[in-house]
Amino acid sequence: MIHRNPVNKKQNAPPVQNDDLDDNNGILETDIKAAPVEENMEQKDGQSSQKQNKGKLLMDATVTPQNITFPTDLKLLNAARKKSEQLIDILYDPLLHGKKKVRTYRKVARKYFLDSAKKKRKTAKEIYKANGRQLRFLKRNLAHIDFLLSAYKKFPLKHKEQKYLMVLHTVYEQQEEMHRTHTHRIDYRIVNIHQPHVRPIVRGKENAKTEFGSKVQMSLVSGFTFIDHLSWEAFNEGRYLIDSVGKYKSRFGFYPAEVLADQIYCTRENRKQLKLLDIKLIAKPLGRPSAQAVKVHLSPGERNPIEGKFGQAKVAYGLNKIRAKLSTTSTSWIAAIALVLNLVKLTRQALVRLIFSIKNILSKKNNGWIININYTYKMLDWLR
Repeated sequence: MIHRNPVNKKQNAPPVQNDDLDDNNGILETDIKAAPVEENMEQKDGQSSQKQNKGKLLMDATVTPQNITFPTDLKLLNAARKKSEQLIDILYDPLLHGKKKVRTYRKVARKYFLDSAKKKRKTAKEIYKANGRQLRFLKRNLAHIDFLLSAYKKFPLKHKEQKYLMVLHTVYEQQEEMHRTHTHRIDYRIVNIHQPHVRPIVRGKENAKTEFGSKVQMSLVSGFTFIDHLSWEAFNEGRYLIDSVGKYKSRFGFYPAEVLADQIYCTRENRKQLKLLDIKLIAKPLGRPSAQAVKVHLSPGERNPIEGKFGQAKVAYGLNKIRAKLSTTSTSWIAAIALVLNLVKLTRQALVRLIFSIKNILSKKNNGWIININYTYKMLDWLR
């Protein structure tokens, strides 16, 4: 019985997209779960919960770029073509397929790629033509792979090689559709064959309008960082504000008294639910503000701590270049950086406490120093 290639060519979404999503959630999730906000709202009695709310919650989202080359369609197609040639070399067996190996035209394909890639300025027509050439080379190689696989009674590829083959088929389908329709957008777009889970996320910033990596929503409480949501697909941050508030309740046992968030979080629905929980939203009010409402405006400097925390994580601890390749290891990398940020914060607090403790132990009297014995015992108990 002839073994056929199990790859489903009609599948538009990358088959490898959901392989590690459950593992990612397991890395970030702990025993803490978000508090059911709706149930708490229904169980509110006549007592005011404003007195029970404590603390200040800051939240924002950022992209954690992966350490990959800036992707272009030409680079992606060239990488896919080279990987398909490697698979042909693995699958070819003279005993099964004869002495004459299938042609791949790899030298010609590389020459065409270099002729276009080395040009500093390329017109849209030249780019379109170069992409079409690489697409045809990739199509030929994928047909050769199907032919070589048909001679095997048992599927010969290992799991990693089969995963690459599935990615190559998905890349070809996506690029062929964009090339045929003259568009530059498609759902679940793959930008790197080695990391097919990475997606382009449009941020609109001046230095990097599009970033390639995961999107993370973080909360900042008293200088400590918490990861509330991580996704490899772009998402609207406003959908997760109430979820972050619920996680704050689960972590500390009470709701925050104030929430400081960007304008994208301040939807009518979020404002309504925060009002039911007696949580003050420090943000620009909707509509024409009254004189009283102007007092609760969010000044630019109030959200600086979380922006500074992002800068610290990206500049000092490598959050702007995640070097792990798998989605699970990348998630662990990001979580480890958040852990380091909190350890640094704890170290600073311990140092300040130690300085004040030494000052309380030693007190100056009559041009000399004496030791406060009672406070020394308290300090020793705390160190234990």
